[in-house]
Amino acid sequence: MGPTLDLFVPGVVYLDIVFTGLRDMPRPGTEVWATGMGSCPGGVANLAVAAARLGLRTGLGTSLSTDAYGDFCASILCGQEGIDLSASTRTNGHSPVTVSLAHSRDRSMVTHGHPPPLNASGLVGELPRARAASVSLTKDRQGWVREARSSGTLVFADVGWDDTDEWPSEALAMLDDCYAFLPNSVEAMRYTRAASPEEAARRLAGLVPVVVVTCGSEGAIAIDSATGELVHVPAVPVEALDPTGAGDVFMAGFILGTLNGWPLAQRLAFANLIASLSVQHFGGSLSAPGWGDIADWWRASADPRYAFLDDVIPGGERRGVRRATATIARLSDAHAHD
Repeated sequence: MGPTLDLFVPGVVYLDIVFTGLRDMPRPGTEVWATGMGSCPGGVANLAVAAARLGLRTGLGTSLSTDAYGDFCASILCGQEGIDLSASTRTNGHSPVTVSLAHSRDRSMVTHGHPPPLNASGLVGELPRARAASVSLTKDRQGWVREARSSGTLVFADVGWDDTDEWPSEALAMLDDCYAFLPNSVEAMRYTRAASPEEAARRLAGLVPVVVVTCGSEGAIAIDSATGELVHVPAVPVEALDPTGAGDVFMAGFILGTLNGWPLAQRLAFANLIASLSVQHFGGSLSAPGWGDIADWWRASADPRYAFLDDVIPGGERRGVRRATATIARLSDAHAHD
């Protein structure tokens, strides 16, 4: 039997509560009003939702609490976004929650949570059959990543911020079992002690078949280690309102292009594009674009670099998929015209 999923994502899901339209950040002893707010699943749900809106059969391995927050996240993920939760568990306890305050095109966050009741391997139970998986490099996932690779799954990896500021090279040992590594430029330069994103990408290229270094408003750099091909694609210029989840949207786009066999330059351009479309709206998984949003942008664009979209934008029902229509998404449109 072939894989039942296109993408499997293990990790922790948070309930994200996002406040927008703040004139000022709250100071001690004061109260500020927000013109808008929204709630959505966050954490690894950002990637799962972004992939599902692109039509990838996506599964999520997580532990959702049995409280009202967990019920809400499960309903959105499974009922609204069509994400497979069969490898997830429901446990007693309080769901982790993040409150995000969007202000001056950036955000500050407050998070409350407890250690998950299961370790990273236990969260997913038996490894589902999947064409691809996306994980963050942590020691407790080493066996899981090796098992995924042995089963024929392409593993796409990122890495979290090192609070110790040591950035040990041993943390990258798991890349032996990965197909692609997608750090941001700061992470890549810290781990490799390189002076530029391109130098960091070249040093990482010997550790994994494909390395992608994302550079924010400067675009992204990718190297195919097998062929030596180096691609630098600039970002799509947009007015950024909230960068939450943009890296997850980028990852979803790059995985889609890889599974569809696109050339490296097209994969990078597409991932850059949809990440740029996401930062024009507030709210993590709420802002991940669907094919309808991508088609809208392409109809209004004359950028010849994206002529390949004519061949990849699907027709039928999938073309009508758009980002979530929550209150927070509608208010972001108003901000764009202020």
